[in-house]
Amino acid sequence: MIQTLTSEAAEAVAAAEAAQTVDELDQLERKALGKRGFVAAAKKAIGALPPEERKGVGRAINGAKASVEDAIALRRTTLASAQRALQLEAERMDLTEVPIRPEVGHGHIITQTWEELEDVFVGMGFRIAEGPHIETDWHNFDALNIPPGHPARDGFDTIYVNHGQPGSTLLRTHTSPVQIRTMLDQEPPIYIVAPGRVFRRDTADSTHMPVFHQLEGLVIDRNITLADLAGTIDAFVTAYFGKSFPSRLRPNYFPFTEPSAEYDLRQADGSWMEMAGCGMVHPNVLRAGGIDPDEWSGFAFGFGIDRLAKMKYGVEDLRDMFANDVRFLSQF
Repeated sequence: MIQTLTSEAAEAVAAAEAAQTVDELDQLERKALGKRGFVAAAKKAIGALPPEERKGVGRAINGAKASVEDAIALRRTTLASAQRALQLEAERMDLTEVPIRPEVGHGHIITQTWEELEDVFVGMGFRIAEGPHIETDWHNFDALNIPPGHPARDGFDTIYVNHGQPGSTLLRTHTSPVQIRTMLDQEPPIYIVAPGRVFRRDTADSTHMPVFHQLEGLVIDRNITLADLAGTIDAFVTAYFGKSFPSRLRPNYFPFTEPSAEYDLRQADGSWMEMAGCGMVHPNVLRAGGIDPDEWSGFAFGFGIDRLAKMKYGVEDLRDMFANDVRFLSQF
């Protein structure tokens, strides 16, 4: 797989160096790095590899992606400079105003953060998993050890849809149902992260939105302990934020993990921001996923992608990310 990645990356780099127009580069970028490109295909295929091979392949994917991006960026700069030189030569004596070409757009700050997080975890050997936005109450609550009558199941917190029996179908309130679907579809060992959009009846303010984005992580294997969870979180924080953002774990309670904890990051002003819930997967959740808790153990974590972007880029108000103000979005 690594040889194939290297070959495809080399072909893409050669095509970038031979491109004669910006349009050719745009087509190459979509073909190589788009949703149907070889990088995306390799990310999906990593799940079929043995766990011990995923980390090396993940690094190879990131390296291949970076080499193609660098080649395209370098060629784009060269073509732009050549085009500009020709234009200046042709208009050297023309003193009329030159129309300003509209700036080319780029990924939204949340999209950039989402993709960067995927790259970090793929590099650590995780596979990307997905699930539906509309879920059953069993996947969203019962299988996750959230009992009937729990406040999270109340209509004041959860958005139910008119399908099936009343209260049986809803817009998912977290990406945790992907854990259950993965356990039901795949035998352990399991190493996945599940990014996606979630929905709650939250009032919009500087740190909350009714529609936001989460990334769920799940590891199921033999002899997994809380120390593995702490080490994974520490490795992620260092890879994504750098060593200048200390993190801490503190005890908490969640129905789907035992023991449970939350991890916080220290902000520039010295205060701590809650970033994620985590813990060892509850035996009841393992049983709901068809996994024997006497043979397998694991940990899970989940955090807000929006909050990570907010903290990393120093955004004061989450609502700015959704206001579609070009003056704000063009900064990132």
